[in-house]
Amino acid sequence: MPAGLSVEAAGDQVDQVEFDLELSLGEHGEQIAGTLAYATALFDQATIERQRGYLLALLRAMATDAQQEVRRIELLSAAERSYLLEELNRTAAPYPAERCIHELFEAQVHKAPDAVALVCEDERLSYGELNARANRLAHHLIALGVKHGDRIATVLDRSAALVVAQLGILKAGGVYVPIDRALPVARQELLMADCAARLVLCGDDLVEATIPVRAIEPLIAGTECSSDPGLALSAETAAYVMYTSGSTGLPKGVVVPHRAVNRLVINSGYVKIDEGDRVAWAGNPAFDASTFEVWAPLLNGGCIVAMHAATVRDTASFARALERHRVTSLFLTTALFNQYTSSIAPTLAQLKHLLCGGERGDLASFLRVLKENGPVRLMNCYGPTETTTFATIWTCPADFNGSVVPIGGAGGLHGEEN
Repeated sequence: MPAGLSVEAAGDQVDQVEFDLELSLGEHGEQIAGTLAYATALFDQATIERQRGYLLALLRAMATDAQQEVRRIELLSAAERSYLLEELNRTAAPYPAERCIHELFEAQVHKAPDAVALVCEDERLSYGELNARANRLAHHLIALGVKHGDRIATVLDRSAALVVAQLGILKAGGVYVPIDRALPVARQELLMADCAARLVLCGDDLVEATIPVRAIEPLIAGTECSSDPGLALSAETAAYVMYTSGSTGLPKGVVVPHRAVNRLVINSGYVKIDEGDRVAWAGNPAFDASTFEVWAPLLNGGCIVAMHAATVRDTASFARALERHRVTSLFLTTALFNQYTSSIAPTLAQLKHLLCGGERGDLASFLRVLKENGPVRLMNCYGPTETTTFATIWTCPADFNGSVVPIGGAGGLHGEEN
């Protein structure tokens, strides 16, 4: 350190600060002295220690050569630079990047055909039954002329039929495009036209569209061909198109390949789903979190628990459904998470994995769950649709006493740019 340059902690000399972060410097005789003060409600000591280090580096550089360009001054130490650029980015993990989603599902079918794959209220489907229905749909779609890369819109609520639709479309080489049933007809048609959808699959109440519309139930019923189509497809090809909300303009369609979904749910580093897990499907099918809710269980031998909209909206009914169906893993949007932690925190705390995301995390809501001392692994998730649902994950420690809820880092998770 250049002679005469020193920094020391002020201790309790500063009672309060006017601004979040204050640097005050002034001339005192032939010296320049001052203080760096901060709001303890916003910054922890470790953060300020780092900021003090940056200030020291700047002052050292100035004292050594006052004429040098600021952009050439190295504020980071070699150790911190290595940590930020190298250590935090060592997130690579093996996953089946060469296989398609439906192929991985079919592997689970061969492994345990009688295991329960999906529960929706009183309806249960085994892996074998779900596969047979999806195969019948796939063969129908192929007979209708669906080819590799064709977009097929689905206008269906959370249900067994929707899972069959998504699987069947993939098996036929198509790309599924989930569209919210609650959208106005004009908006639905705009999305279908934007992605050049070839066909619409819906329930018995046929939707209005300028392209062919088919009710899905007749296409999956009966005993027609239920063998795997076995088309030669690449994991680099599109699996689905998911539309953003359009809150900043027109909705934008994001094309997501098979491999990106595999990366999200297999050996992901943030949550491990296996044969004993039951994952609640409580999100809007047209919201990208449904990618996790559907494929995390199906590609790992677990079970989807599809929740009806009325059940999700009613707090007491939702809590009973989680307990009745022995749900182990649940994703909630931040708004729902905040609402439910105020009323059913004891139930949420008994889950194995509880994930939330979509908005800034609310500290009080996280603390309400932690207060229950349950076995739950509580996670805050962040990521735009373009990174395949989650880009960063923060796991909340049981003894968390921070002042804000972080969005975390990539950890073992790789978001895929598409």
